[in-house]
Amino acid sequence: MLIDRAVVEVRSGKGGDGALSFHREKNVPKGGPDGGNGGRGGSVYLIAKKNVNTLLAYRHGKLLAAEDGEKGDKKLQFGHNAADVTFEVPVGTVVFDEAGMRFLGDLNEDGAKLCVAKGGRGGRGNAAFKSSRLRVPKVAENGHPGEKKRIILELKLLADAALVGFPSVGKSTLLNIVSKASVATADYPFTTLEPNLGVVTIADLGTQFVLADMPGLIEGAHEGKGLGIAFLRHIERCRVLIHMVSMDGERDPYEAYCVINRELQSYGAKLEERPQIVVASKMDADGAEERKAEFEKKLGFPVLGLSALTEEGIAPLMKKTYELISKTEPFPLYIEGNDEVGGMKVYDAHLDEKQRDFVILHPKDHLFVITGEKVTKEYGLYNLSTDQGVARLISYLNKIGIDEALKEKGAVDGDTVQLCDFEFEYLG
Repeated sequence: MLIDRAVVEVRSGKGGDGALSFHREKNVPKGGPDGGNGGRGGSVYLIAKKNVNTLLAYRHGKLLAAEDGEKGDKKLQFGHNAADVTFEVPVGTVVFDEAGMRFLGDLNEDGAKLCVAKGGRGGRGNAAFKSSRLRVPKVAENGHPGEKKRIILELKLLADAALVGFPSVGKSTLLNIVSKASVATADYPFTTLEPNLGVVTIADLGTQFVLADMPGLIEGAHEGKGLGIAFLRHIERCRVLIHMVSMDGERDPYEAYCVINRELQSYGAKLEERPQIVVASKMDADGAEERKAEFEKKLGFPVLGLSALTEEGIAPLMKKTYELISKTEPFPLYIEGNDEVGGMKVYDAHLDEKQRDFVILHPKDHLFVITGEKVTKEYGLYNLSTDQGVARLISYLNKIGIDEALKEKGAVDGDTVQLCDFEFEYLG
């Protein structure tokens, strides 16, 4: 069973806290600070493996997590770094941050590796704060928090060309003939329930290419009818589309051709801009030649005739497909610098406005609350168990302009100010 989309949560490890310690030993009255640094938290990586062909392992909301770094200790003992963890995904997996659908990476080669959550840096022990001006530092740093996010994994198969068209036009049969793919076929719609790949070998040219067979589209597929367009992500990498139109008389060839092109356009990834080779299939049916002639008249250009029964036209089609692949540049899923994925602009609202250090809320009289990702993240680094730790936090808040901002909000002497679980009294 092909599972080609999954949403998982990733959590990297928190950095270990730095130690607050002073050297104590007989006959060494002034040993000085000896608190060691904490270890780095583990990072979470994804790696592409060609022997993995589905996202089934991540189907049911799996958590991908790394361990926290070890705390520092006395006698300048540094905490151990936590081990990084790596999870295998199929080659062709594209990764997005669920928040805003921000593109993270395209694992399109065997062995390609992507860090999806970076481990937090270990906090500094008090020995790191010793200086000529601060001989007895009574302050240590907490480890940096790890990252936590939900990511979307989408598998987009690595095919050079793809077969598209209505159900039962002969796509799977053609793939079986040219690649020995052994795809199940039958004379009813939707025999193909998932994409199939085959390697086509052109002996006289001494070359190969990968051909994909897509489950059949129908009118209204972009609205979820039939099998919908869920599988069209697998042809976003394709350089060439082989558009198969049946000449068996069950539906008007020109109307069928137009319907499929409208569905490709409705998908929204500029699939309609891919070079197409239009193929008239089932040319062994009664009246096929007449229908093909009428079809070509409406199109305004000739099309290739094909019969799976007699294998007529198959070799020329495969040669033409390879020639077109060879002279067609790849269609990138992500355009560096343009923030485009599959031809669509991806916006991140957080990047459109200048990141502020903090926001001050005034929920009720005499209470002000400091919020904001940057200030709360910085707050988490301070060890407030000592007066020096509190002094460092107050110094940081003054540096980023908290005092002036509170004054602008109308704070007066004696008002309470909250930052996470830390409270202090405002003195204007």
